Amino acid sequence: MAKFQERYIEFKNVDKDIIDWFEDTVEETNCRVEKKEWKSKYNSYVTYDYEPFCSDGFEINVLVSSVDMSYLNFLKYLYNEKVNTIEFLNNCMKIPVMRNYI
Repeated sequence: MAKFQERYIEFKNVDKDIIDWFEDTVEETNCRVEKKEWKSKYNSYVTYDYEPFCSDGFEINVLVSSVDMSYLNFLKYLYNEKVNTIEFLNNCMKIPVMRNYI
């Protein structure tokens, strides 16, 4: 009997604005969330396995598993593309508008 070996990858400091998208994408890519934790940015001893009442000052770390590493690599690619797209759009909003006056 062949035994499947689970592969793991950890995503650190996932933005709380895209965590719902991330969890949906994990399910769509044949992966599973093994652990999701909120870790304090200011005190390394404070870690919750549930969303705290005030989640400011916490980073979200997610441990994802899959049977095949290619699923995890694809998930990592999708996550990086999402983060890069958000950064690009935020930078576009910061560009000052130049008006042509005639």
